[in-house]
Amino acid sequence: MAIVDLSPLWISLKVSAVATLITFFAGTAAAYGLLGYRGKWRSLLDAVFIAPLVLPPTVVGFVLLQFFGSNGWAGQLLRSLNIEIIFTWYAGAIAATVVTFPLMYRTALGAFEQIDGNLLHAARTLGASELRIFWRVSLPLALPGVLAGATLTFARGLGEFGATLMLAGNIPGETETIPLAIYSAVEAGATDQAWFWSLVILSIALSAIATINLLLATPRISRLVPDTRPISQVNATRTTLDLSPRSTLRERHSTPDTRQLLVDIQKHLPHFSLQLAFHTDRHPLGILGASGAGKSLLLRCIAGIDTPDQGRIVLNGRVVFDSKLGINLPSRDRRIGVIFQHYALFPHLTVAQNVAFGLSQTKKVLRQRIEAQLQSVELAGLGDRYPHQLSGGQQQRVALARALICNPSVLLLDEPFSALDTHLRFQMEQELIATLNTYAGTTLFITHNLEEAYRICQKLLILEQGNAIAHADKHTIFEYPNRVSIAKLTGCKNLSRAKVTGTQQIDAIDWNCTLQVADPIPFDLAQVGIRAHHLQFVAPSSLSPAPNTFPCWVAATSETPHRMTVFLKLQSAPRHSSDYHLQAELFKEKWEALKDRPFPWHVHFNPQRLILLED
Repeated sequence: MAIVDLSPLWISLKVSAVATLITFFAGTAAAYGLLGYRGKWRSLLDAVFIAPLVLPPTVVGFVLLQFFGSNGWAGQLLRSLNIEIIFTWYAGAIAATVVTFPLMYRTALGAFEQIDGNLLHAARTLGASELRIFWRVSLPLALPGVLAGATLTFARGLGEFGATLMLAGNIPGETETIPLAIYSAVEAGATDQAWFWSLVILSIALSAIATINLLLATPRISRLVPDTRPISQVNATRTTLDLSPRSTLRERHSTPDTRQLLVDIQKHLPHFSLQLAFHTDRHPLGILGASGAGKSLLLRCIAGIDTPDQGRIVLNGRVVFDSKLGINLPSRDRRIGVIFQHYALFPHLTVAQNVAFGLSQTKKVLRQRIEAQLQSVELAGLGDRYPHQLSGGQQQRVALARALICNPSVLLLDEPFSALDTHLRFQMEQELIATLNTYAGTTLFITHNLEEAYRICQKLLILEQGNAIAHADKHTIFEYPNRVSIAKLTGCKNLSRAKVTGTQQIDAIDWNCTLQVADPIPFDLAQVGIRAHHLQFVAPSSLSPAPNTFPCWVAATSETPHRMTVFLKLQSAPRHSSDYHLQAELFKEKWEALKDRPFPWHVHFNPQRLILLED
């Protein structure tokens, strides 16, 4: 058997390796750069980067030949430096680089686009620079996709034929790669040799892909030290997280409170506008509103994630955004801690690394602070675990510890309990209340849960379609809502259209009754409301009916572990279960004493509890 010349193998490996090395860095850089670019040239740049993938290789080779040839400006420049590119293996590497670049670019871009944007926002709010975010967050998370792109690049580089033939030629021992050797063998009728090189290139490509898959399948969590202690020992020390920036609880009560957040901004989107002006002090401010009211957008503007179109944001006397003065501090310089809805913990970092992400201190000091912090949130001994190995409550504690360890001036919480079950939600809520009692900064708490907001926050800001419709003490908002939307948002289930019929008297049109009211009737009265637990069941009077007391029948009931919701029809018996006017909520004990009474029952509307509402 004739000895096979192996030079095509070494030339192919050399050309493909060089092309892969160049495209790995160039393609990754191009993908990451274009990821954050939203300018008008984005589509054009993307098309240019992808063009070699869709053009015939011979066209790519022809363009390169005109560029690097004797008449091309690059060729003339290289010739003046006594450098020859055409018909050398360097030309083959250039051709392979250009042809394989789109594979690396598109694969890396897809990998970067798959990263949860909240992870990057969290890194910025923790003070990380863009370069640090790339090395510590973006690249590690996108690495599987980037390696896949490198694999495709290497395999494609091995198989490049047309552009290489145009630019480097087919010179045995100099530029003849494996595809060119196969072409020459077929042309010469050497079928065995063509089969040999075909199997060689197939083996190399499959081996490269298998190797990368094996590396990616190997667990990257190598420093995991399972905590074998019982839960009771882990939670033996229960301390409240105390991270009050630059002050203590005693100092806050003995000196004037200068901590304040002032917001006066406008942000216009295609189908939505946010226009808000408010200020708040160190007492937690709850932000309530229906979905799409602008709650999260407000948080993002304060944190520097989104930029308002105009306005001003001032934190403790420091201007962090002013459209007129051209001030717009980046997130990393605002000293704002954010707890995102699903916590945005870095999945590739341990608990300890997550907590320490925003710190830059010596290892000894850093270790001491992390240990103290983990003990404060009842996670002592769990520093080497990864987020996916923690429960929802533990993840929430890690996110809180990470946000507060940097001593932020403002703490923004975006529905932090939404992913927790009822029992764990209540437990974490109590822990958060204890933490906020010792936190000297300003807190904004976004939630859909009105009871949660009531327990945690002293003041509430109600948003509707991007505007603030109420900003007051929580007791005032719950007891005296003046608009229908506020009443609904604060849990009022009974509403009726209303019409004034006399002095302190109205008709509840949808309830089919006339009511005496205690509060002054607003000029533009639209509806009347009463909360379900404020309806009172009374014994029938043998005398004339008492004011605001009406016969009622039960249309349907709904049961919870401790309460009954009773759906009532006034004045006449219901025709079906959906034929009702009002909902009343009773404790089970009251229901047991009431349920066997003959109908009609009698329900009383306390005039002091009636809510008079404007649209």
